Amino acid sequence: MKRFFGPVTMAEPQVSDAEHELFGGPLRYDMGWSQHEHATLDLTMMSALRSMPALVGATLRMAWQADRRALLSVGVSEIGQGIAAAAGLLAVNAVMHALLAGGGSATDRLHALLPGLLAAALIGVVNSALSAWSTSRAGRLEPKVERIATTQYLAAAAEVELEAIDDPDFRRLVDVAQHGPGSARLMISSCVAALNGLISLITTAGVLAVLHPVLLPMLILIAAPRGWGAMRVAQERYVSVMSWIEHVRAGRLIGNLLTERSAAQEVRLHAVGPFLLSRYERMAESAEAEQERLASSKALTEWVASALSGLAVAATYGAMFWLIMAGHMSLAVAGTAVIAVRTGSASLGALVMNINQLHEESLYVRDHGRFLTEAARRTLPTGGAPVPERVEEIVLDRVTYRYPDRDTAALDAVSLTLPMGSVIAVVGENGSGKSTLMKILSGMLLPASGTLRWGEADLTGLDRAQVFERVSLLTQDFQRWPMTAAMNIRLGRPGHPATDDDLKPSVDHAVAGPVIAKLPEGLRSLLARVFRGAVELSGGEWQKVGLARTHWRSSTSQADGVLIVDEPTSALDPEAEIEAFDRIRRLAAPNRAVVLVTHRMSGVRHADHIYVLDNGHLAEHGTHAELIAARGRYAAMFDAQAAQYAPTAAVPHPAAPTASEQV
Repeated sequence: MKRFFGPVTMAEPQVSDAEHELFGGPLRYDMGWSQHEHATLDLTMMSALRSMPALVGATLRMAWQADRRALLSVGVSEIGQGIAAAAGLLAVNAVMHALLAGGGSATDRLHALLPGLLAAALIGVVNSALSAWSTSRAGRLEPKVERIATTQYLAAAAEVELEAIDDPDFRRLVDVAQHGPGSARLMISSCVAALNGLISLITTAGVLAVLHPVLLPMLILIAAPRGWGAMRVAQERYVSVMSWIEHVRAGRLIGNLLTERSAAQEVRLHAVGPFLLSRYERMAESAEAEQERLASSKALTEWVASALSGLAVAATYGAMFWLIMAGHMSLAVAGTAVIAVRTGSASLGALVMNINQLHEESLYVRDHGRFLTEAARRTLPTGGAPVPERVEEIVLDRVTYRYPDRDTAALDAVSLTLPMGSVIAVVGENGSGKSTLMKILSGMLLPASGTLRWGEADLTGLDRAQVFERVSLLTQDFQRWPMTAAMNIRLGRPGHPATDDDLKPSVDHAVAGPVIAKLPEGLRSLLARVFRGAVELSGGEWQKVGLARTHWRSSTSQADGVLIVDEPTSALDPEAEIEAFDRIRRLAAPNRAVVLVTHRMSGVRHADHIYVLDNGHLAEHGTHAELIAARGRYAAMFDAQAAQYAPTAAVPHPAAPTASEQV
C-alpha cells in the first residue's frame, strides 16, 4: 500500500562506471535554480488545494499591475464559462427529460426536446466565445507580466553595488531569480486554467446537488481517484526524469566536448574522441535501462489510478441504478448525472495538474521577489554632493577592503596619491590587490576602512553617478560587445551621439585603422562570430578597439577625472605593446590622471610615480630610479623580467630526458 499511497521520494540513481571514471560520480548542477528541483514532490492533493488561494492571489497581483482591464476581462470570461457550463448541463437535463418522457409519440418527443437542443447549441457558442475572449486577454497579459518582471530583474541587477556581484550568495540569488519572469508568465496561463477547472468543478457540483443530493458525494467518489492519480503519475514521471537525466546530462557534456572548437586539437591528436565516445555509449545504456525500469513503474501507478476510478464509477452507477429502480431518480436525471460526473472528474484532474504547475512556478516567482528585495537593499545610492568641477588630486588614505567570501583583506591600509596630469603606475604580482585597488579608485567598491577623497570631498558623500562620469576604464578583460565596431567604441560613453567621422580620432589614437579597414563593412561590421555575416577579432585587435573606446570616453569629458588602465597590452606583440603604452601615457592631461596597472615592467619605467603592492600591502613607492636604487621588490621584479631579454654567450642545450621523464 505504501508503494502507491505513501509519498513519492527520489531514489539515488544508479551511476554508470563511465560516470565514476570521468566525473567521480553523477553530474548535478550547483546553480540557484537547482534548489527547486524536487518541488513537484512536495505537494499532496490536499496541500495542492490548500495552496491554491495564495498562488492565485500572487498571480492576480502581478496581472493587476500589468493590465487591469485584461485581468478583469479574463475573470468575467471564466465566470461566464462556469455559468455556461451549468446552463449547458441543465439544457442537457431538459433534453433527457424530453427524450425519455413516457407519454406522446416519437414526433411529439422530438418537438419537445428541440428547445433544449437549441439552448445547448446556443450555450456552446457562447461558451466558445467566452473561451476565445479569455485566451485573447490572457495572451495579452502574459507578455506584459513577463516584461515587467524582466525589467524589474534587469534594472535591479544593473544597479546593485559591485560588492554584491562579488558576493557568492547574491550571485546564486541572481542566478535563480532570472527564471522568475518566465515563471510569472507561465503562472498566468496555469492560473487561468486552474480557475477554469475550479469554476467548472463548482458549477458541476452545484448542478448535481440540484438534480439529486446523493449525486454530489458520487462526484467526489469518482473524482478523488482521478485527482490522486493525476498527481501521483506526475510525480512518478518527475522521479523518472530526474533519475535518468543525470546520465543524459553527462552524455550531453561529452557531446559538447567532442564538438567544441577549443577541444578539437586534443580530441584528434590525443585520440580523446574514441575514448569519450565509448564512455558516452555506456552512459546512454544506463540512461535507457533507468528509463525502461521507471516507465514500468509509472505504468503500474496509472493502472492503479484507473482501477480505483473504475471501481468508483461502478459503485456510482450501482447507486444510480438502485435510485432509479426505487423510483428516487428518473432516467433523464441519471443520464445528466453521468455526463456531469464525467465532466467534474475531468475538471478535478486538470485542476490538480495546474495547481501543481502553479506551485512549482511560484517558487521561482518568490525567488524573483526575494532578489528584488535584496537588490534594493544593496543598490547603488542615488544623490549626494556634486563632485567638484576641478580636482587637484585624488587621495587614498589607509584604505582596507575584504571581499565577502574571503577571510583575508584584499587591500590592507593602502595609501596612494593621484595628482591631475600625472601618470601613476601600480605594479605587483597576480593576487597582490591591483585590480581591487582600481575598483576602489573608480568608486565601484567602497573602502571598509580608510578614506578616498576627490580633492577635499570624501567619496562616500558624493553622487556616485557623477564619480563614474569622471572615470574611464580599460582592462584586459574589457567587455567585447556583440555589436558593431562603431558601437563597441561608442559604448565608452553611450549617451554621447557619434558619427563615424566623430569616432575617427579615437580609432586613429588606438592605431585601430588597419583593423577597421579590413572589416567587410568597416565600423558597421558586427563583431560576434556566432551571428550570420559577423566577424571575430583577435585578442590584439580587440585591445585596440578597447583603447579606442577609452579614448572616446576620455575625449568627450572636460572635467577632472581619472583614466584607469588595467593590464591593457596582454594580447599585443612587443612592438604594439610599446606603442600602446606610449599612447596610453599621452592620454594624461591637466584635467586627467592616468593609472597604469600592469606586471610588465617595461611599460612603467617612465611613470611619474610607481606604487608596488604585495599581498594587499603597499610594499614601496617612488620613481623608477628611486625604486631601482632601493633594491627592493620593484628592483627584483624589474631585474627578473630584464634578464629574459639579456644576451647570453651561448644558448644552452636541453639535457637528455631521464628514464622517468620518458615514461
